[in-house]
Amino acid sequence: MSWQRLARPPRAMVVFCCTSLHVCFGTVYAWSFFQTILVRQYGWTYTETALAISAAFFSIGMSAAWAGKVLPKVGPRRMALAGSLLFAVGYLIAGLALRMELVPLFHLGFGIVGGMGIGLGYGTPVTTAVKWFPDKKGRVSGIVVMGFGLGALLMSKGIAPVLIARAEGDLPLVFMWMGVVFACVMVPCSLALSNPPDAEAEARPATVAAPVPAPPETRGYLLSVQFVLMWLVFFFNIAAGISVISFQSELLQEVWGLADPSLEPAVLAEYGATLIAASSLCNGGGRLFWGSLSDRIGRVKVFRILLASQMVVFGVLMTESNPWVFSILVCYVLLCFGGGFATMPPFILAVFGTKRMSTLYGVILTAWAMAGIFGPMYVGFLKDQYPDRAVMYCFLIGILMLAAGYLFSYLLNDDRMRVGRPTVETTLREFGIPAPNRA
Repeated sequence: MSWQRLARPPRAMVVFCCTSLHVCFGTVYAWSFFQTILVRQYGWTYTETALAISAAFFSIGMSAAWAGKVLPKVGPRRMALAGSLLFAVGYLIAGLALRMELVPLFHLGFGIVGGMGIGLGYGTPVTTAVKWFPDKKGRVSGIVVMGFGLGALLMSKGIAPVLIARAEGDLPLVFMWMGVVFACVMVPCSLALSNPPDAEAEARPATVAAPVPAPPETRGYLLSVQFVLMWLVFFFNIAAGISVISFQSELLQEVWGLADPSLEPAVLAEYGATLIAASSLCNGGGRLFWGSLSDRIGRVKVFRILLASQMVVFGVLMTESNPWVFSILVCYVLLCFGGGFATMPPFILAVFGTKRMSTLYGVILTAWAMAGIFGPMYVGFLKDQYPDRAVMYCFLIGILMLAAGYLFSYLLNDDRMRVGRPTVETTLREFGIPAPNRA
């Protein structure tokens, strides 16, 4: 009996472990919690802090694209384990970099190494979970990616404050301890991942019947207008959201500071951490809500609602001075940001099919990489160059991005796509049925 059969857990346990991995990976969204500390205590510029998170998001997207291509070959257990270890090591390197006061080393550890770990591990839990629940793809993918959205809550109100208190404010030690904690949680969860029995059977060559032909080349799908449009819509929704996520704590502290100049920096920092926690709940809840809604009304309609409603919200945020209203609107942006990540996996599945999902979903996550560079960097630049008008400019650019995504969404549809003229063989192959022997 194989190790896979001995170690195969029930499908509920698989989803639990997939969600737990995403919770840990999602702590990256609490970056603005540490950003304020690095700017005020270590003297970093906003551009330097933006470069750290941009390097992380870029590494996430690019490594996720590679992971999606090789996942069917190496399997979910090995891929998740590699991602978990890299993620933990990234925090250890970041802690060492802070101890040595080497900014480039911090970018390498937290940004590149840690980001690569997230990229290898991000798509694996989603792809694995939906295979176990083929009848509830939108809901299950929403549950798993909901964990990614809730990661910032765990970090801003749990792990970071506890470790900072225990380490007496020693930030390098805090980062090193985070690496240890994440390794202890994520390695066991990674070992519990496996494909369902029917997926494993499809991956094994047949011993009696004729082998199932390999799926068609995916290049035609990657170059199709439909895929390019999906990439663009995904990019604009992510870029707008990341521009808020990467600086939400700092932005709220500025709004509170203008509303009540008597507030101390420590109080403002606590308000910023609370916003991170609240928006994290919305990020996670949005993934479950919008993912489930997309099962009912369709993926394209959900994306149109996300993009159009955020344009209105960004317009209000440009001039909003009430910190409570500002916080509520930021939480809605995070609700929509998470919704895009929950809606895209079943969208890919519906349009391109199961056999191409891991590869195409991995490639479409390069939109996350590009948005991760553009969003934080332009906000960091604006805050360094135009500190008094940065908030207004930030949301104005966000409106333009959302408008572009909304227009592109009208060229999309939910229909199944095929490259070339369908034949009996290709139709059977879509459903994993061997083509008849014509000899």
